[in-house]
Amino acid sequence: MALYAIGDPHLSLSSGKPMDVFGGGWTGYVDKLRAGFEGVGPEDTVVLCGDLSWGMSLEEAREDFAFLDALPGGRKLLLKGNHDYWWTTAAKMGHFFQENGFTTLDILHNNCHLYGEAALCGTRGWFYEEERGKHSAKIFNRELIRLEASLRAAGEREKLCFLHYPPLFQSWRCQEIIDLLERFGVTLCCYGHLHGGSNRLAVTGRQGAVDYRLVAADYIGFRPVRIL
Repeated sequence: MALYAIGDPHLSLSSGKPMDVFGGGWTGYVDKLRAGFEGVGPEDTVVLCGDLSWGMSLEEAREDFAFLDALPGGRKLLLKGNHDYWWTTAAKMGHFFQENGFTTLDILHNNCHLYGEAALCGTRGWFYEEERGKHSAKIFNRELIRLEASLRAAGEREKLCFLHYPPLFQSWRCQEIIDLLERFGVTLCCYGHLHGGSNRLAVTGRQGAVDYRLVAADYIGFRPVRIL
């Protein structure tokens, strides 16, 4: 049983917005994802760090969920990304997955999931490109509450955190999120969101007490990174 992470598959099997138009590493990316998952075993867990589907609703994203569900891996934990417009309540998503027979998909949001002795925690997070206006401040504070709720749910277990947005980038730091990670003793934080030239500016490796890893699909060659 192994634990993997990958972010930003940006699937568009029925919504007409494929990433191939960006060329480079994105050409043929659906086939690359399929091949990249070949090393994942049937008992393994994969955390998907947001931007999963371009679908605007659960119904429009159905084919993308079917693709993810059919990939190897007995459990796939889904985080919300900034482009996951299909995201709704946990109850509605759980019902949708159940009625469509998507047995490997579950949500990592306001909760934690156990992996052996470790707890898998996470939320979408926040990024410097978002402005701290009155509306966005409310969203940001909500993300902090969600992250703290997820970390508290882990109790005294070792905590691994998964975000969509990077909590630090070049010289920018989201100090409130970093403070939560360090206060709750998080040992590893995986994140996505960064593509193309932004990959070069990502912060990876140990910063303070936390090991940070960028797992955006195009950065890791569309092959999930083995965490444990």
